[in-house]
Amino acid sequence: MKIRRQVRVDGPGPAKLSPRASAYLNQWTPFLSLSMSDVNTLIIDPLREFAKDSVRLVKKCTKPDRKEFVRIALATGTGMVVMGFVGFFVKLIHIPINQIIVGGN
Repeated sequence: MKIRRQVRVDGPGPAKLSPRASAYLNQWTPFLSLSMSDVNTLIIDPLREFAKDSVRLVKKCTKPDRKEFVRIALATGTGMVVMGFVGFFVKLIHIPINQIIVGGN
């Protein structure tokens, strides 16, 4: 059982906080009263697990060989060209429709 000493301070008493400051402090109150085991459970353990997973991923990754790199580059380039044509045709169709709706001069 812990025995807490109360310290008495002579003076005007505790400072009054604005409602906004009080609300801000109240949202952090649960974290201010955490024990070390709670800190380990909530913060340290997830970070440690993330670090282990990251190291495992980096060890498992390999550099692509030339054939694989060319395939990826071609697929990416093809996708960019297709998206460009889609955007061009959408814009090509949009301009006349917009002129009809808005009524250009």
